[in-house]
Amino acid sequence: MGLLLHILITMVAVWITTALPGIDLSGEDTTTKVLTLLAVSVIFGLVNLVLKPIAKTLGCLLYVLTLGLFGLVVNGLLFWLTSYLAGELDLPFHVDGFWAAFWGALIVSLVSSALAGIVRRVAQPEED
Repeated sequence: MGLLLHILITMVAVWITTALPGIDLSGEDTTTKVLTLLAVSVIFGLVNLVLKPIAKTLGCLLYVLTLGLFGLVVNGLLFWLTSYLAGELDLPFHVDGFWAAFWGALIVSLVSSALAGIVRRVAQPEED
């Protein structure tokens, strides 16, 4: 259940990024768009699962020197890679360049964190 919820949260976050210039989600109808968002969310999750630890290990010095800001660049590159992989799978999702990917990844991170926090709060109400 947690994995499905995480994918749904990522779907919403990726959908919000399509409002940014340079990030395009096309499709004939709503069903196609929703399925594309689902596929892109799964791809983004897998890319982060596999490549992010490798990037953190290899770029450890840059993370330390930039006080973690290099992580934003890594996230942008991973989001851009997700767009490339989506294109290879003929999914109607495209990110135009690094800066669109950078801002898109930042939005995905912020929205995902906010939605996950809301879901956690709703699932575990405070004790009085």
